[in-house]
Amino acid sequence: MPHVKPRHIVIDTDPGIDDAIGILLALAAPAFTIAGITTVAGNIGIDTTTRNAGRLLAFAGRHDIPVFMGAAAPLSRPGPEPLNLHGKDGIGGVALPAPARPPESRSAAEWLAEFLLGEPAGSVDVFALGPLTNIARLILDNPEAAKRIGKIIAMGGVIYEAGNVGPHSEFNLWADPEAADVVVSSGLPLVLVPLDVTRQVRATREFTEALSASGKALASMVAELIASYFETSTHRESRPLHDPCVMLFALAPELFRLEDLRLSVGTGPTEDAGALTIGESGALVQVATGVDGPAALDLLARTLASV
Repeated sequence: MPHVKPRHIVIDTDPGIDDAIGILLALAAPAFTIAGITTVAGNIGIDTTTRNAGRLLAFAGRHDIPVFMGAAAPLSRPGPEPLNLHGKDGIGGVALPAPARPPESRSAAEWLAEFLLGEPAGSVDVFALGPLTNIARLILDNPEAAKRIGKIIAMGGVIYEAGNVGPHSEFNLWADPEAADVVVSSGLPLVLVPLDVTRQVRATREFTEALSASGKALASMVAELIASYFETSTHRESRPLHDPCVMLFALAPELFRLEDLRLSVGTGPTEDAGALTIGESGALVQVATGVDGPAALDLLARTLASV
């Protein structure tokens, strides 16, 4: 089999238990070279999400990957109150070392623009795991740099199912709907991985036990993170792994069903902020609407156990 050069990626994230799992998956995958991690406030504040990114890199021994602090609030509205869905530390209280290096002095959007302008056009993909504020800021402030992105793969939105923060809204898009609107309508190559798909990739307790039994450090840490999900709920037989689906799509797009949809993002003040509407006036976006869930879980487990 011919050698395939690893793809340069930037991970934009608000860790977050499932963000943490996605980051560890990307670190384990030889298909990716992580140029940097940019952070954004999400269901917990920017200081905590930035620290968590550094803690994950310290755990993995990846002191070579820089972290850049990004947006502490949405583009043009107050940020949501911290939800603490993943505990006060954002990662369910799972033990991780302190960051081995501080975040860089440049902001996420500033560094991303500089990095993209220094790389061949189309050679860098952005994996977006949280609210889209940093990417929207890049598009607004440095459109020429933004045009050099190869592809944005974003976990966000809901198409045909119910939302998780409103009847039709998913958290990442709801948290900054104006940013989501900027990204969706930008014309940049965009793949959305919505709740319709991520709810189909569900980790069971048996899956978690198998990861632990592998004896591999990254797999065991992911098992601890998933186990913390179960500790915050009762009578749950499985938990969805939302953000890792971005990495899984990048690794094996053949496991997913894609639809080309014209989408608009709701930006009103109601509970439908961030809701996606299909219509002729919308921007054309590739949307994952189906997935082979068991095969995706198998790929996750195999990749984590390979290092």
